[in-house]
Amino acid sequence: MAPTATRAARNEDQFRQLNESLEAWNEAHAWFDPSMPHWWCECATLDCTEAVAMTVDEYQAVRGDPTHFLIAPSSDHVEPEFERIVERFDRYWVVEKVGEAGDVAERHDERSD
Repeated sequence: MAPTATRAARNEDQFRQLNESLEAWNEAHAWFDPSMPHWWCECATLDCTEAVAMTVDEYQAVRGDPTHFLIAPSSDHVEPEFERIVERFDRYWVVEKVGEAGDVAERHDERSD
């Protein structure tokens, strides 16, 4: 069963919160390997365990918009009913929540306070 817009946004927000907690660690270790896969796919599937390789600067660029989420580069991680792909890179894609899912993502974004 496909998630609702609200459920999808909340699922993705849980992964975004996890990635936020990893940000300091990733910044501290960026000198070692700037694209180590220490970010988690922020797709709507709660049991997704895909690691995403990206630099801290790339992560910051995605987080610049509260409706944007990073996902593993595959259409399997996209919920077209609630989001659209805005950027595709070899190592990751960026999706934008739309409609109700976008509203929920903005309301739950820690950086928007």
